Amino acid sequence: MSILVVGTVAFDTVETPFGRADRILGGSATYAALAARHLGVPVLLSAVVGADFPEAHIEALRARGVDTEGLVRDPDGETFFWAGRYHYDLNTRDTLATHLNVLATFRPDLPAAYRRPAVVCLGNLDPTIQLDVIRQTSNDGHRPLVIADTMNFWIEQMRDALLETLAHVDVLLVNDSEARELAGVPNLVAAARRIRSMGPQTVIIKKGEHGALLFCGDDVFSAPAYPLEDVTDPTGAGDTFLGGFAGHLVRSGATDPRTLDPSVYRQAVVTGSVLASCVVEAFGPAKLLDLPPAEVVARMEAFRRLSVVPEPVTVA
Repeated sequence: MSILVVGTVAFDTVETPFGRADRILGGSATYAALAARHLGVPVLLSAVVGADFPEAHIEALRARGVDTEGLVRDPDGETFFWAGRYHYDLNTRDTLATHLNVLATFRPDLPAAYRRPAVVCLGNLDPTIQLDVIRQTSNDGHRPLVIADTMNFWIEQMRDALLETLAHVDVLLVNDSEARELAGVPNLVAAARRIRSMGPQTVIIKKGEHGALLFCGDDVFSAPAYPLEDVTDPTGAGDTFLGGFAGHLVRSGATDPRTLDPSVYRQAVVTGSVLASCVVEAFGPAKLLDLPPAEVVARMEAFRRLSVVPEPVTVA
């Protein structure tokens, strides 16, 4: 069973109070694909880069087992570029530059081998592109589990198209402000209920350093964030979470969109959180490119201990 990851492969320039990195490898698909590969599942990558994109970056993805047949190079354009500056608390950032470049005209035409994945991971993209990918992978009775991310821009500027796409999405990942805006209510529990009425059976609300909320069937789960002393670069944490979450579902065989196993989904949230906690300790995806499996296992155990609640004390 494979995961199809559709999103951006990009250049990022990142400034934080603790340093700066210029034109490093970035993009939602990069982070999600590398995270899923850490769980040993096959990953198919669909994205576009320009003539300026180093072959060494593509080789780095291939060396870690990412299938790049769907990574298109446009010889006449430049790669998507984003630059941002994080504030001291690292929870807020200013976007300094966004150059869509080849992404502006990107319309995935999936290779034949990409059209029957077990899971489709849709990074933050135009919802009409997301829906087109869903249609390309839902054929001849095949129906993958669809996990999608979105952002405030699409909620504000393309709401109707986003709602059409959400009707075909099984799991939606949004942060707390996006959940409130999409649902039109301030309370996150009420927001999740409204979003689920739009199509997704499962909603995950990311709360940054405060963890994540999972709404799956009748189950509600609050996952803590791993307490880190040193955070270097939060860029890509949400995309890493997406890849880790999807990877655990594939590894567990929980990919049937008609069924839900809340316990597996809880484990998937923790797995995504673990990998996200690793990636923020270095600029860009550097940690994902060279992350020892033993470190992931150790952090998973630390997360388990962090989440254990003692038996309640009985009051007579």
